[in-house]
Amino acid sequence: MNDAAEARSESSVLIAEEVLGFQRNMTRRGIIFSFTGYISEGILKALGDALRQKIRLESTDTKTVNRVFSVFVEQVQNVIRYSAERIEHDAEPPVELSSGMITVGSENGRFFVICGNVIGRKDADTLAVRLRELAGMDSDELRRFYKEKLREPPDEGSKGGSIGLIEIARRASEPIQFDFQHLSDAQSYFVLKAYI
Repeated sequence: MNDAAEARSESSVLIAEEVLGFQRNMTRRGIIFSFTGYISEGILKALGDALRQKIRLESTDTKTVNRVFSVFVEQVQNVIRYSAERIEHDAEPPVELSSGMITVGSENGRFFVICGNVIGRKDADTLAVRLRELAGMDSDELRRFYKEKLREPPDEGSKGGSIGLIEIARRASEPIQFDFQHLSDAQSYFVLKAYI
């Protein structure tokens, strides 16, 4: 075997070992589904179909399957609508892709859904206030707040996210968790986790 073929052979073993380790680590953490990259409404539909089938295999409770699926869709739509990392092109048909991460897993008999994406730094402060408010509400308060918000006009600059966040909080089995990592004066990385 020549040196180039030997080097290629060694690098593929190292790559396989690294990827297998990554996959096993995710499995140990209860991850049953994960996507990172650019996403669109079309990709959401395809991923959603695969996820719904997988969750049905994991849980016989239709109510749980529907709740997990609903939270998954809401979180992906938030990535699609609000990610600061986006590609838009006036091609025919137009192309709109937003970058983020979505993960679904199970832990101690419960499912969880996590999403993460880059947002504008000023949006992070507003979002943190809104999420703290939601995390402090019980199920009755969330139901009343949801109905109230449906009757009001959308918040300025909103693409439906405020209703979506309330919907996630309503379907979660405990207060939603969130965090921000400030990347620069202009951007923050936002993470949201909901247990179902």
